[in-house]
Amino acid sequence: MREDLHNVIPNLQPFNYSQHHDSLFINQKWVLVNGISEKKSIYTFREDNILEISRKESVIKTSWTLSINNIFSIETEDGLITVKAYFKDNDVLVLNHQNKEEFALFINTTNYKEELNSIKDVQLFLKEKYKQKVSDLIYTHQFYYIEKSKEFGPFTVEQLSEKVKKDEISWYCFVRDINENDYSNRLRIIDLMKEL
Repeated sequence: MREDLHNVIPNLQPFNYSQHHDSLFINQKWVLVNGISEKKSIYTFREDNILEISRKESVIKTSWTLSINNIFSIETEDGLITVKAYFKDNDVLVLNHQNKEEFALFINTTNYKEELNSIKDVQLFLKEKYKQKVSDLIYTHQFYYIEKSKEFGPFTVEQLSEKVKKDEISWYCFVRDINENDYSNRLRIIDLMKEL
C-alpha cells in the first residue's frame, strides 16, 4: 500500500477473500465517491465476474477478475486497470490503483435507504454511521466512576444512568474507560449520555 493512501485513510484492512468476498463485496451497491457531484456511478461486482456500472440512465456491463495476490483487474472505459482492494469497514471500500498515485473510494449503499448524490450526502452518511457506531460502543462498554475520592465500578452507561436517576451519584462524576489508568480525559457521566 502506498504511504499516502495509508495517511489519508488510516486503518485499512487488505481484501481477504474468505472474509470479504461473499459477505461484503459481491452483489453490493458500491457508490463511487470520487466525482459524485458531477456523475454518480454505482458499481456492482457480480459472481460471474461481471461488473455493472450504473449511471443516471444507463448500465454498462464490463468485467473484473481477481488474482491470487488479491489484485483486481477491472475493465473500464479507460481500459484495463489493476487495483488492490482495502476495506475501512463493512461500508467503505478503497480500490488503490497499482500503476498511478490515485485511489477510488466507494460506499456500500445496499442497506442504506437515502440516496447518495453529493459530497454533502456522503458526509451525512459517514457522520450518522460513525455516530451510531460510537453510541453502540459506549452503550456496551464499561466505566469506573470516582466520587468523594473513591473509585467504583465497572458499570455500563445504562447502570450509571440508573444510579443518577436514583440520586445515588451525580451526572458530573468523572468516569474512566476500563482500559484507561486515570481520569485525565475529564470525561463525566453526562458526557457519556450526550453520545447516546
